[in-house]
Formats: sequence, structure tokens, C-alpha cells
Amino acid sequence: MKALRSTEWLLIGYFSYVALISASRLPALLLLLAMALVAVLVYGESHGNQKFFSIARDWAPLVLTLVAYREMDWFTPLAWDHHLEFRWIEWDRSLLYGWGFERAVESLGALLPSCLEFCYLLVYAVGPFTVAALYIEHRRNRVNQVLFLYVMGTLMAYALFPYFLSQPPRTLFGDSDLPNVMTAIRRFNLWIVNGYGIHLFPSAHVSSAFSAGWALLLYLPERKRYGWGMLIYAASVSVAAVYGRYHYAVDVLAGFGVSLVAAFIVFLPRMHTDIHG
Repeated sequence: MKALRSTEWLLIGYFSYVALISASRLPALLLLLAMALVAVLVYGESHGNQKFFSIARDWAPLVLTLVAYREMDWFTPLAWDHHLEFRWIEWDRSLLYGWGFERAVESLGALLPSCLEFCYLLVYAVGPFTVAALYIEHRRNRVNQVLFLYVMGTLMAYALFPYFLSQPPRTLFGDSDLPNVMTAIRRFNLWIVNGYGIHLFPSAHVSSAFSAGWALLLYLPERKRYGWGMLIYAASVSVAAVYGRYHYAVDVLAGFGVSLVAAFIVFLPRMHTDIHG
């Protein structure tokens, strides 16, 4: 058990948490499968092809994080209580129409909406890109540290989902609150989220992208362009989420807040070490 990486412990802890709060037996089964996968990889690295299984352990947390996302669909209620959404949509409409947010995005026609939709589409590649960046920069020894912060920021958003059940504005208020510009990329994004998406509060898209940015800044300081680039990208995803009506603005702000909490949790021990030597 001492051979487990911190990210693997984090994932097992998360799957255990979901199993505890769920009335279904499926999360418990998923927990056992996740533990079995980790055990096989750890055993393989110790007794088999060390390099192959070590690399596999770099990427396995991304697969398990995707599984954790799909697991949240089991918490979807049969009946919805929309009291949260009706409060949130009032704030969004003030931002979109009262403050001119939608008009500003659409001021150049389809250009900005297309760019924002493309940014939203690329969020699914944030995790793989983050790991690949460390490989490219020959810093593979830092993969676990970077993944720990990235996965923590993502899973913390998932963990709050059962307590803030809500439906996205594009479905609940679609007739009156959709963007005026329809692009091919938006159609593709809608196909993805309508078929496989799960609405979350906070926005896991936002929390994961910002968490990746904080992780790259913290653990790849000699190549700050990766971290700053990811943070700029995360800000674009935040704008896209609100403009495209994939999330409420409060989802986005909460997702950003979750990423800050995750970064603080990771940074706190380092700060303590620096202070006390």
C-alpha cells in the first residue's frame, strides 16, 4: 500500500466517498474495480515491465477521473426542484443582457462565439495535455504532483454535485436564453453534452482547467508559459460556459473557487515548510 501514489490514494478516497453517500451498490462495485486496477498497475510495476506499468500509472488517473464523472449520472433525480436555477438565471440575465455580455461576444459576428465554443470543446483534452507537457519538457518525475492538484480540483467539483442538483440553462431556459449565433462547433458541443454531459455545480470544466493551470505554474516553474497559457485558456472556458448557456455564472465562479481551494490545500504544506525551514 505504501507504493501507491498520492493521486491514486485521492481517487480511491473519492470512490469510497461516493460509495458511502450513495444508496446504490454500483458505486461500491466501482470502488472495488478502481482498487483492483490500481493494484494491478502497482504489482505490474514492481514485478513486471517496470517502465510500461510506470507510464500506465501516469495516465490511469485520467481514465479513472472520467469514470468518476460518469458515475455522477447515478445521482440524477427522477424529479427536479428548480428553486436554485430560477435564482441563478436572474443573475445570468443581468450579466448577459443588462450588462451587455452577450452583445459584446457577438459584436464581431461568429468569430468570438466560434473561438469560445472551440475552447469549450478542447476542455476534454486538458488532462492529457497537462501530462504530455511534462513528458515534452522531460519532467515526467513531476507527473504525480501535477495530477494530484488537477484531479483534486476536478473531483472536488464532482463531490458537490449531489448537494446542488440542477439543470443547465440551455435545457431549462433554452427557448429564451440561447446565443444568437449558431456555429458548427456549437452543434458538435451540443451533441456531446446532450448525449454524454452531466450538469454539475460547480462547473467541473472550469475547476479542472484552472487546477491544471495552478499545477503547471507550481510544478513546472521553469516553463511558466504552460501555466499562464492554461490559466488564460481556463478563463476562456469560463466565458464560453456562460455565453453558450452550458453553465450558470454561479457555476463558473464556484468552479474557479474550487480550483483555488485545491491549490491552497496543495500549496499549504510547501508554504509551511518555507516558513519553518
